[in-house]
Amino acid sequence: MRLGESLSAARRKKGLTQEAVAERLGVSRQTVSKWETDETLPDIRQSKEMAVLYGVSLDELIAFDPSVREIEEVIERTTEETSAKIDWTALWARKYPILGRYQKEVDLPRFQAALRRLLEDLGETYGYSALDAFLVLKDILGALWSSGQG
Repeated sequence: MRLGESLSAARRKKGLTQEAVAERLGVSRQTVSKWETDETLPDIRQSKEMAVLYGVSLDELIAFDPSVREIEEVIERTTEETSAKIDWTALWARKYPILGRYQKEVDLPRFQAALRRLLEDLGETYGYSALDAFLVLKDILGALWSSGQG
């Protein structure tokens, strides 16, 4: 996504007009329009003020993707009670079919025992609760996958 598109999407997501943004930043509406059409670039001070106005970080503003932001907001608003009602495996299996069939293919007790030892080790070594140890292990696996070692 181009910078101008990111600026425009973030502004619209916040429900602001170009005029309102221009007034807040002390520039003309045409200036805001030029930023959003990539004719010119805002300076760093103006960019930071826009990020604050739109309720995002400067990094988020530069690469603003309304779809990603909406997903993040839904996750933040989802209660534990609602989350417990969702069959996450079935939901993700729509995108990754392996999640719907691995239970019939994998020696689950073998891997569960190995993972239980890792979770217990995290708990004993760092004093993590069971949930915290699970989240840390999930994050370690994610980092391992992202690094190409997975």
